[in-house]
Amino acid sequence: MAAPIELLWAFIGLILTIGGTFLGASITSPPWSWDSSGIQAYPLGVTCQIGAVLLASCLGGRNAGVLSQIAYLALGLAGFPVFTQGGGFGYIREPMFGYLLGFVPGAWVCGSLAFKAPPRLEALTFSCLCGLLSVHLVGLVYLIVGYLFSWVNATSPLLEAVLKYSYYALPGQLALTCAVTVLAFTIRHLMFY
Repeated sequence: MAAPIELLWAFIGLILTIGGTFLGASITSPPWSWDSSGIQAYPLGVTCQIGAVLLASCLGGRNAGVLSQIAYLALGLAGFPVFTQGGGFGYIREPMFGYLLGFVPGAWVCGSLAFKAPPRLEALTFSCLCGLLSVHLVGLVYLIVGYLFSWVNATSPLLEAVLKYSYYALPGQLALTCAVTVLAFTIRHLMFY
């Protein structure tokens, strides 16, 4: 991909990630159950943030995905309130910061795999799942090391933190990954690449 296009996708990825941080992910009831009371939405318990990381990488490639996430981290650490609980350099002591760091390798892995083969649903699904796995691996390593050396603001035992940030979030993130895969597949076919 040409450099100006990658920069455009990086900017789009940055905007999507910031917006996704504050937008909760939900699913709706199936259309056959819609009645006069309207469409019912059920929250997934996660935000659209990881979906934005994966979508930017599936559409813009690894360089655009990585650039967007480096810019996101730089803005947050510089004090802009783009993280879930604000921003600032002190955020590195938060237990969930490792997952934010994981966005960079997650974007790289997802973007690399998304452009290795023609855009098929199974290929894009695999790339998104590998990107999601990368985010969780980095987050878990950061959490464990942070607890061992007592640099994270631990408000609960390590096992509770692992459950909160990985185990409980995973089902909602997997549902979001499915939606991202279909959206990326559709957009890439519409854009002929």
